[in-house]
Amino acid sequence: MGPILLAFALAVLAWVLMVGDLVRRHRPAWHWYLVGYPAAACRVVFTWRKVAMLNDLAISRRPPRGLLGDLVVKGDPLRPVAPRVSFPRATRMGLTVIVRLHAGQTPATYLKAADAFVHAWKVHAVRVTSPERGLVLLTATATDPLERPGLATAPAELLSALIGVLESGGAWVMNLRLVPHWLIAGATRSGKSTLLARLITQLATQPVALVGIDCKGGMELGLFAGRLSALATCRREAVAVLSALVVDMQDRMSACRSAGVRSIWELPEKLRPVPVVVIVDEIAELYLSDGTRESKAEADQCSTLLLRLAQLGAALGMHLVVAGQRVGSDLGPGVTALRAQLGGRICHRVNDPGTAEMTLGDLNKDAVAVAQSITAEERGVAVCTGPDGGWSRARSHLTPTQEAVSTARKYAATTPELPGLTRALEVLEGEDK
Repeated sequence: MGPILLAFALAVLAWVLMVGDLVRRHRPAWHWYLVGYPAAACRVVFTWRKVAMLNDLAISRRPPRGLLGDLVVKGDPLRPVAPRVSFPRATRMGLTVIVRLHAGQTPATYLKAADAFVHAWKVHAVRVTSPERGLVLLTATATDPLERPGLATAPAELLSALIGVLESGGAWVMNLRLVPHWLIAGATRSGKSTLLARLITQLATQPVALVGIDCKGGMELGLFAGRLSALATCRREAVAVLSALVVDMQDRMSACRSAGVRSIWELPEKLRPVPVVVIVDEIAELYLSDGTRESKAEADQCSTLLLRLAQLGAALGMHLVVAGQRVGSDLGPGVTALRAQLGGRICHRVNDPGTAEMTLGDLNKDAVAVAQSITAEERGVAVCTGPDGGWSRARSHLTPTQEAVSTARKYAATTPELPGLTRALEVLEGEDK
């Protein structure tokens, strides 16, 4: 009877392990709630006091000095008390813990202890934030959700593009109505071009005019020329296109002033001009100069025109998406001034710390460090900012080039006409002849 019971127990155990493995692979969220979260919550509860003491998060309510006869003895205070924490609360693929700080403590101490939490709780990462004074929120993620990102979903909105998935598992959305201008940095083969292809694919189906500026001869954006209202392939053409856009912007100002409104979105739908999204690939090509007077003049013109669009275009339905492998102050003060107007930031893997600093440094130093830790194998992974001013790791959905090109061709007939831009390019062609 004994061997039969043992064999039956082993069979049941093997079945449980097999089912558990299937659930873990095909329903990771179920596996986390049923198995992962209970185990992680126990680790948080039973290791909290020890981790707090080892990382100087616990304090003693007794003074560090004592009187022994006529002598004052100084030493480490006894009986340290760990900060009070809430019971771990489960999230979709992680958990959160709220810590009530001791008097005099700051969240910086907990930032330094983030790696200790990761090892003690056996999770992928721990994010430290402070939702209000006196409290720290520890957000732990069990695994890296960007290793196998699923297809996130988001409601379709005008000037809104579903780019990919955030590390929280939510949808990564670029909403140009909320954040009108964006800066995208990334080295070669980091995922920058894939992200631009995804953005164009998402916007191509909407009643939006897309204008491309690609001074690499149109190698990148030229693939989508059928859906672009205008495409500049050199800096001379870029000056003509940007100048025409500034003129169009002034016409929109006059229309709003005549109607007594502050933005085109307050105009009646019949009178509302079409929104314009200007996509600039390789921004450095617009600012670099070979030293000649003509080259310097073109670079200055591009700098001034882009800055005017960024400063005044949001309320007038004109939006900038500026991308480049390298974005640094060495390109000139115009880049720094433009960067200040681009509220949305996306930083893929970059080749130099200066580009990561230029992209994210004025927003959050921690985001810069995370962006610099992205490896060459993590294509499509980036650090992005959100409309609330925070930041997150994210990964864009893979959009094959052929899919993006076919989408652009499919909706080519719906491309809005911008007569001013067409005339500007025709005049330029006439001068060349």
